[in-house]
Amino acid sequence: MTPWYQDSQSDQSQILSSRVRLARNIKKYRFGQKLTPEDASLMVQEAQDAVSRAGARMFHQMDITALGETEQKVFIEKHIVSPEFLKGTLPQSLLISDDQNISVMLNEEDHIRIQSVQPGDMLAQALEKANQIDDLIEESVEFAFHPEFGYLTACPTNTGTGLRASFMIHLPCLERSDGLKKLLPTINRVGITLRGLYGEGTAPMGSIYQISNQTTLGKSEEEIIQGLQNVTNTVIEKEKSAMDKLMSAHRDDTENTIYRAYGTLAYSRKMTAKEAMDMLSLVRLGYMADLLDKPKPIKQIYQIMMEIQPGHLMRLAGREMNEAERDSARAKYLREIFS
Repeated sequence: MTPWYQDSQSDQSQILSSRVRLARNIKKYRFGQKLTPEDASLMVQEAQDAVSRAGARMFHQMDITALGETEQKVFIEKHIVSPEFLKGTLPQSLLISDDQNISVMLNEEDHIRIQSVQPGDMLAQALEKANQIDDLIEESVEFAFHPEFGYLTACPTNTGTGLRASFMIHLPCLERSDGLKKLLPTINRVGITLRGLYGEGTAPMGSIYQISNQTTLGKSEEEIIQGLQNVTNTVIEKEKSAMDKLMSAHRDDTENTIYRAYGTLAYSRKMTAKEAMDMLSLVRLGYMADLLDKPKPIKQIYQIMMEIQPGHLMRLAGREMNEAERDSARAKYLREIFS
């Protein structure tokens, strides 16, 4: 199997990917910062053994703290680990599948965080894969669980199912028309939140957002998934409506902007990450709206977006680079793809 971002389904609709994350804690250990270094080490080993028994052929173990800063950036840019995981001071571990679509962070905010990512609109499949790992792990360890409240977690907002589900979606037309500002209050009222590319506290890049559930208590997994799916479908309908209005009122100007973006990607000698993301977003819109009469690049647009981020560029170069050097390397990478 290939990583989700290399799958063609990530480039066929507004939805780039579907992600499910399950938070679990082992009953006999304390949570979060109350966990001593000694118990943290025991907990990580026990959880690691349980994951290994659950999917010995599926996962390989990594000590991500032993990696260099560049490789750590790459893992964040791929959404495999959270920035908070890298800031941890207690013993931890990462288990990851060969295709990198399933990962297990041990001792992030919770003892165990299972993540499953699928390309495009495949949230049910992402949940199924995460639950398979969850069920197998639970055969070896006892999770902290309350008959009334459900799975107990370090942060109360995750208590219940422990499920965070999200779509990564591309919303260039709603962003350009300020339509998102009108949608946000309605979305928030039904327990759904819209965040930037890298989750809570981050800004959107390239008109890409994460839409996810805010609470897990008092709802079943199926209700959470269906609620998120319904809201996302509404957001996508609004995006398509905004696209239709844009094409109707400003088709020539929009087409001109998209072709200029393509030219910028094909010929620039220096480009910041923000500018590159904006240009790639316009090119993706051009393909979605059938305005861009250019061959699609071999790589999916989101894969290109990911590979122009600092960590990926420095890994490709095999060395650390300052911002100016990255701007030059980014433009060169994009010229090779689009010219």
